[in-house]
Amino acid sequence: MTHAPQALRPRRSVLLAAALGALLLLPGVTAACQGAADPAPSDPAAGEDAAAPADGAGQAGDAGTAAAGGSAAPADAAACAAGQLPTLTAGRLTMGTDNPAYAPYWLPREDGNRPPWDTEFSGDPSSGQGFEGAVAHALAGRLGYGPEVLDWVAVKFDNSYAPGPKPFDLYLAQVSFTPERARAVDLSAGYYTVNQAVVARATSPLAAARTLAELKPHRFGAQAGTTSYALIEGSIAPELETRVYDSNDAAIQALANGQIDGLVVDLPTAFYITAAQMEDGVIVGQFAAEAGAAEPEHFSVVLAKDSPLTPCVDAALAAMKADGSLAALTQEWLADKAQAPVFQP
Repeated sequence: MTHAPQALRPRRSVLLAAALGALLLLPGVTAACQGAADPAPSDPAAGEDAAAPADGAGQAGDAGTAAAGGSAAPADAAACAAGQLPTLTAGRLTMGTDNPAYAPYWLPREDGNRPPWDTEFSGDPSSGQGFEGAVAHALAGRLGYGPEVLDWVAVKFDNSYAPGPKPFDLYLAQVSFTPERARAVDLSAGYYTVNQAVVARATSPLAAARTLAELKPHRFGAQAGTTSYALIEGSIAPELETRVYDSNDAAIQALANGQIDGLVVDLPTAFYITAAQMEDGVIVGQFAAEAGAAEPEHFSVVLAKDSPLTPCVDAALAAMKADGSLAALTQEWLADKAQAPVFQP
């Protein structure tokens, strides 16, 4: 496997970043609660769809509260007073993500990453850069917590939604909503709708596959506990046993070594792998939303089960959808990572 010398940097103007920052941080959570007391799906006319990719893949999530795992009760403005939430540490907000924290969701600090995210290919959540980095900081701002009162903790992906106490108030790491996960933790309304994709080596016969039937003879791999693994088993149903890995790094190495033919990851991650982590990697295609599914796959913020913060998070996300700021972040960070051929039956 050939590594790029550094993680991908964002392509955007300083003026756009400044304008977005001002837009995102100005309203407090009180406005979010008053303007979106019912965290229901936002009206597409509010501007969300205008920034979404034309094929519908990778747009900002607008799943309904019940289906998306958000709070069933509307947020109360008094309970969501800016900066006064019942957090793990009074006056501070503890946010978690995985380690490494991958681009394009998290990007490095210009002056060097801080431990424990000072590893190759990891972004630093404190930078506020990358899609989830920007969403996390904007969401914290809506709740009344600026960067100076954010504390970051590294939590392994599959530990984030395991039953039991949590060392974080909020966690973002491309955690897709599933009913099984929602039984153990609170999962917010969706903040990003995503399709899964297949990465292969350019020289592999798999690279020419265009239908689900053409995928079946090949061996696939995925990170343990992910919806990528579930998709392999359910939608591809390959003839060869799927191989499971503790991390995407290990799965990428297995692909580079020829131990698997294809790797299934979410589409933005597939773009990063092929651009920065595998010299001969190609995106074979993406999967359309599962037929008959009640909701498309989407990422949710993870909170402890029955967290008092969940209604406030849902209200803040609803307000970000309604005013177009979430769509703007999606367009800024992920608009060029949403196109790939769709596998046919």
